[in-house]
Amino acid sequence: STMVRSKAPSKKQQKKGIDFKKIKRKLGRKLPPPTNATNTEIKSKAIVLPEQSVATNKEGLAVSKKGLTLKELLQQTSHHNAKVRRDALMGIKDLVLKHPAELRLHRYAVIEKLRERISDDDKVVREALYQLFKSEIFPGCAEDNQGLFISLVMTYIFNAMTNLSIDIRLMAFRFFDLVVQYHPPCFSLYAEKILQSYEDILRKNQFYLEDKGKLKSTLYGLVRCLSLLPSKKPGCQKNILGERKIHAFEPDLPTENTGFSVIIKKLKELVLVLINCFQDFIPLLNSMPQLDAQSFDCILSILQSIDIAVRFFIYGNHEESPEANPLQVTWDQTLLSGLSKKLLGVFPLYPKHHLSVKEDDRYFILNIVITEIFLHLREWICPSANVFAKFLEFMENALLGKTCSSTRSGKATWEKHVPSLLPFIPKLVSEVTTDWQSHLLEAFTKTFRDCNPESSLKLACLSMIEEMLIPRGDMHYTEASDPVALDYQTIWIRELPLLLILLGDKWPSSSQVVLHLLLRLGQFACWNSSLIWEYENTQFALCEFYSTCREGNIYYGPFMRLPRDSQELSICCLYYFSNFSTLLLKAITSCCLCPELEPYVLFRIIEVVHAAYKAGHIQFADHISFFITLLSRFKVYPENICPVKESDVQISNCGTFKSLTCMVCSCLSQMGDSSVVFRILEKAILDLISLKPQLDNACAMLRVLIMLDSKPTRLSEQSIIALSNFLPGYLMDVVHCIPEVDGNEVAVSNHVQTCRYYLLPCFFLFDRSNQLVKLFLNSSEVNMTIEE
Repeated sequence: STMVRSKAPSKKQQKKGIDFKKIKRKLGRKLPPPTNATNTEIKSKAIVLPEQSVATNKEGLAVSKKGLTLKELLQQTSHHNAKVRRDALMGIKDLVLKHPAELRLHRYAVIEKLRERISDDDKVVREALYQLFKSEIFPGCAEDNQGLFISLVMTYIFNAMTNLSIDIRLMAFRFFDLVVQYHPPCFSLYAEKILQSYEDILRKNQFYLEDKGKLKSTLYGLVRCLSLLPSKKPGCQKNILGERKIHAFEPDLPTENTGFSVIIKKLKELVLVLINCFQDFIPLLNSMPQLDAQSFDCILSILQSIDIAVRFFIYGNHEESPEANPLQVTWDQTLLSGLSKKLLGVFPLYPKHHLSVKEDDRYFILNIVITEIFLHLREWICPSANVFAKFLEFMENALLGKTCSSTRSGKATWEKHVPSLLPFIPKLVSEVTTDWQSHLLEAFTKTFRDCNPESSLKLACLSMIEEMLIPRGDMHYTEASDPVALDYQTIWIRELPLLLILLGDKWPSSSQVVLHLLLRLGQFACWNSSLIWEYENTQFALCEFYSTCREGNIYYGPFMRLPRDSQELSICCLYYFSNFSTLLLKAITSCCLCPELEPYVLFRIIEVVHAAYKAGHIQFADHISFFITLLSRFKVYPENICPVKESDVQISNCGTFKSLTCMVCSCLSQMGDSSVVFRILEKAILDLISLKPQLDNACAMLRVLIMLDSKPTRLSEQSIIALSNFLPGYLMDVVHCIPEVDGNEVAVSNHVQTCRYYLLPCFFLFDRSNQLVKLFLNSSEVNMTIEE
C-alpha cells in the first residue's frame, strides 16, 4: 500500500492587537498630503476656437484651398498617413499655382523637403510628387542655379534606385528622366552611376516580361540619356532628323579621357544586357498572336539604345590618342559577336502569322533600326555577300514603300522613318556593284519624287542629293563621270526648279533648302562639265519662280512673297548662270518694277546682275536693255513731286527711284568707253523721251545722257532737234508739279533742292550745246509762254 502524506494542519492567522500601525513606504515616492490638508487647486474649463485663431494668424499669408500655408503643407508631406501626404502635395500644387512667388522665395526649402518623398512607400504619393515636379517645381526653377538644384535631388534619386522595392526603383528612373529633360548636363556628372543602375534594373527580366509598361518607361529614359552622349557625326550623316545629341558633356566633363574610359566600359556592359533583353522578346514575338503596343515600344527602345551606343563607340569624341581610331580602342570581339549573332542574325523580324496593318508598320520600324545598326557596323563585322544583299534588298524595298502598309498611317510611318536610311546611300552607291547602284539610285529617286514637297523626307532627300552632287571634304559622292549616276543626277537637277515653284510661299523653310542647293550647285557646276549644262537649263524653268507674262498681264511668282533670306539666295543663284537667258532677265526685270518689292532687294538684284555682266554672263545689249527698262517703266508715286500731305511721304518711292537712277548711272559708267556707250544709248533714250514719259522717268533718262555726254556735246543733230521739242514741255511739267511754298525755311530749302534735281540736266544740256539753246528759245511752246 502506498503511503499518503497527510496535510499539515492549517494555521490560522492570529489577530494581534496593534497600538501603532507602521506604514511601509517605497523609496522615491511623494508623501501623501495630510488628511486634514486643505485643497487649494482651482479647476476651470476653457473654450478653444481653432478655426478663428488660424484665420487671425494667417491674414496676408499665401494659403491653399484648405487654408494651409506652405510651411504647414511641407510638414504634412512627412505625415504617417499616405492620404495626408498626397493631399499635402496637391495643396502645394494649388498654392504654387495661385502664388508663384512662394516657390521662387522658398524653392530650395521646398525641394529639400519634397525630395524625401521620392522613395515614398505609397505609389499614389510618388506619382503625385512626380506630377508636382513636372508641372510646377522644375519649370518654376528653370532659370535658377541648376547645378545646386539638381544636387539637392540626385542623392535621393540614387537612393531610390537601390531600394528593395522594384516599383520605387523604376519610379526613380522616371524622376531622373525628368531631371535630364530640364537639365541635360546632369547626365555627364552621374553617367557611371546611371549606366550601372540601368544595367542592374534591366538584368531583372522577371519583372519586365510580366509588366512591360514598367520596362517601357525605364527604356524611354535610357534612350534620352544615351542621346546625350557626345559624338561626331559620321561623314555620310548630316543632321536631317533633328538633333539626336545635345552637347551635355561639354560644359561639365573635363577633356581628359579617364572619365570616358569608365563610361565606355559601363556602356559595353549595358549593351550586352540590352542584347539579352532583346533576345528575351524574340520567343514572345513568335508566340504572341499579335505584336502589342507595349512590346513594340519596349523592343524599339532597346534597339534605339543599342543604335545610339554603337554610334558613340564608332563616332564618339573619346579618342585616347590623336592618331587612334576610336573604334579600335573601344571595340572588342565579345560585343561584336553578340551584336552579329543575337541581333543582326534575326533580321528581318517578321511574325509567323498574318499581319494586321499596325503590325506591318511596327515590324517595318524595327527592321529600319536594325538596318541602321548593321550599316554602322558593316566595316567591322565583315558580313558575307548574302547577308549584305539581304540588308540592301530591305533598303530598296523600304525606299520604294513596299515594306509598310499602303494606308494613310502607313504612308506617314514611311515618311517618318525612311529618312534614317538615307545618310548611308551616298557611301553605299560608291561601293556596291553597278547592279545594286542602279537599284538604290532608282529607289532613292522614286522616294524623292513621291514624298510630299514640304515633308522632312523631302528635305532629307535634298540633303543627300547635295552630298551626291557636290564633294565636300572626305564625304563620299557619286562621280559625275559614272554614266549610271549621271542619269539620276540629271533627273534630280531638273526636279529642283519644279519643286521650288510647287512649294510656292507656303513652306519658306523648304524653299530655302532648295535655293541653297541650287546656289551650291551653281558654285560647283563650273568645275564639272557634266553638270554645268543641266544647271544652265534650270533658268528656263526658274522664270516662273520670279514672274511670267501672259496676255499682257504680269503674274508674280513665289520670289516676291518669300522672306528676304530666301530672296537673297535666289538672287545669288543668278550670278552662276554662265549664259544668262533673255527670258530670265525679263522675269527679273518685272520683279524689279513691282511696287511691292523692297528697295534693298531691288538694289541687290541690280548689283548681282551687273556683277554677272562683268563676269561675261550677260550680253551687252541685254544689260543695256535691263537698265533702260528700269528707268523708263519704274512707276513713281505720288505723281506730285512735293506731297501736300505728310502721310503721302510715307508711301512715296521718289527717294528709291532717285537712288535707282544713281545706281544705274554708276553701272553704265563701268561698262566701257563712255562715248561708245553713249552712241548705243542715245537713240534708245531719245525714242523713249519722245513718248513723253512721267516727269521722274524723263529726268532719269536725261541724267543718263548728261552722265555719258561731254562738252561739247556728242548729241547728233537729230537728237538735238528732238530734245528742243521735248524740253519746253518737260520744264512746264516741272513748274506745274512743284507747288509754291510759304516762307518756312525748311520748306524753301526742300523746294530749292527739288527744283535743282529736275532742272540740272537741262542746264548741262544747254551748257554743252548752243544749237540746243537756239532751237529751244525758238520753239513755239517757249514763245507762247513768254508772250503770256
